[in-house]
Amino acid sequence: MPYDRLKRRLDAGEIVIIDGATGTELQRRGAPMDPAAWCGPATLHNDKLLSEIHADYIAAGAEVITANTYASSRLMLTPAGYGDRVEEINRRAVEAALRARDQAGNKDVVVAGSLSHMVPVASGTGVVDAKKTPDDATIAEAFHELARILAAAGCDLIMLEMMYNPRRTPLVLEAALATGLPVWFGASARRAKDGRLISFDQLEETPLDAITGLIPQSGVDGQGVDAAGIMHSYSELVGEALQSVRRHFAGPLMAYPDGGYFAMPDWQFVDVIPPDEFETFCCAWIKSGVQILGGCCGLTVAHVEAAARARDALA
Repeated sequence: MPYDRLKRRLDAGEIVIIDGATGTELQRRGAPMDPAAWCGPATLHNDKLLSEIHADYIAAGAEVITANTYASSRLMLTPAGYGDRVEEINRRAVEAALRARDQAGNKDVVVAGSLSHMVPVASGTGVVDAKKTPDDATIAEAFHELARILAAAGCDLIMLEMMYNPRRTPLVLEAALATGLPVWFGASARRAKDGRLISFDQLEETPLDAITGLIPQSGVDGQGVDAAGIMHSYSELVGEALQSVRRHFAGPLMAYPDGGYFAMPDWQFVDVIPPDEFETFCCAWIKSGVQILGGCCGLTVAHVEAAARARDALA
């Protein structure tokens, strides 16, 4: 199994490269974003483009590619009118990633299913619409549904992306672990107005440790995560934020930053870190003990190439 080989490499202290953005890369290459559900429905009419994006990341050095399922739970798709196509959208997203791996002829590439705790966002902003946020039971059911779809569709790994809400994080973590697949945990951070580093949550100032403290260690019973780190956060915050992860987690660390900002339904490609600067950050993260490098929203194939160069330079 490709994940077993990857896990042995991580256990041996090797550096692993993950891909760059998927949803925002679809947008950047011309796929329209849904005004209510963002990038999930784009899979329906852009299978070929999605596979091309995954293939480009593999060619750039990515050893883990992430299916376009970040915003594809029922919580996002039903309000947008796609409630009857939840399974289809997510299966096709995973199939696009699997197809890219097959076409690349690289059986070592790991396909991750993205599982976030995203709920409806107010139009024109990146802020959760509290009035449209369902109750916990509905949220938990949607997370379990998506996790089961990702596992059945053939994902090797569940990638928990952008964990920042202390109420929804345990619900999505439980759903991921219930699949029996390996799980990686990515927390997100921001700066408060007073300069403190806190959880990314825009509605409350939640201590980052309140999120990283939820990370379970990987154990013999499998009820933990194999890797954890900081993602969907600016590169300048990652090093400091990883200190919070390390206080609660002893396994491989991951750095997976973004660039720009979200204003529903489009990503704003503003002040995205140049690849050469990103490479400098990657070198610093590797020296500090990070083993998994990649990029998310706003970052591109060029950034994955930069991460691979950093890895190779310090090998």
